[in-house]
Amino acid sequence: MSESPADAPKPATAAEIETSAPPLVPAHHHLLTSLQSMLNLTVVALFFITFSFQPFRIPSASMEPTLLVGDFLLVDKQITHDPPLLPPSSLHRGDVIVFHDPIDHTQHLVKRIIGVPGDRLRLRSGRVVLNGQTLDEPYAVYRGASHNQYRDNFPNAQTPDSDVDANWWIRLRTLVNHGDLVVPPDSFFVLGDNRNDSLDSRFWGFVPRSAVVGRPFLIYLSLRIRDNDPSSEASPTFAPVQPRTTPGLLNFARWNRTLTVVH
Repeated sequence: MSESPADAPKPATAAEIETSAPPLVPAHHHLLTSLQSMLNLTVVALFFITFSFQPFRIPSASMEPTLLVGDFLLVDKQITHDPPLLPPSSLHRGDVIVFHDPIDHTQHLVKRIIGVPGDRLRLRSGRVVLNGQTLDEPYAVYRGASHNQYRDNFPNAQTPDSDVDANWWIRLRTLVNHGDLVVPPDSFFVLGDNRNDSLDSRFWGFVPRSAVVGRPFLIYLSLRIRDNDPSSEASPTFAPVQPRTTPGLLNFARWNRTLTVVH
């Protein structure tokens, strides 16, 4: 059956074509939308960095082998908020923490909590005796070093050490009870995992809870530090540089440590 002229579709007019076409979006509108998205992401990132997570770099060898010179950490800061922004958590023995240096408050240190408030502790031949029991510390290493009476048999109020803070030395002499040091309220006793190469609570005292910045939970990048790198405070007796496994330009980082959880 043939289509009559009356039934044939009429060609669209110019006005109808203009009405049905999608509206043109100015180029500057796309630019503004992109800038707005970037701004939103920046605000969210700044929020998490300021209130929840913060990056830190390991500058010294005091926490080897747990943390190496050149490790970059993400630190969970929410544990220090009162009230916390996220579900509350607490600090325990064995936790690694970042805190303000008790001597120079502008600097940050990373150590491991050994004693919590109320604990009685001492070191004998470098080993920690906590509340009367020798502490099992699979994370601690005792690399070659000459015997140090103050460091290895702490607390020692008779044998001074050149690295001991003077104020702590005076206070320490009043805190020893039957050979033990008692951790006061709202304070922590911390040590480096690299026991023979760590300036820690033995040398400058307790860490107040208020000085704790957070708890590192992830190594997001680890750069290889050469022996002649001036930013490295590693002892020359054991360099943190590992054998090369990645050829070429990619050898600047320890890729096997990337996204490693800190224990």
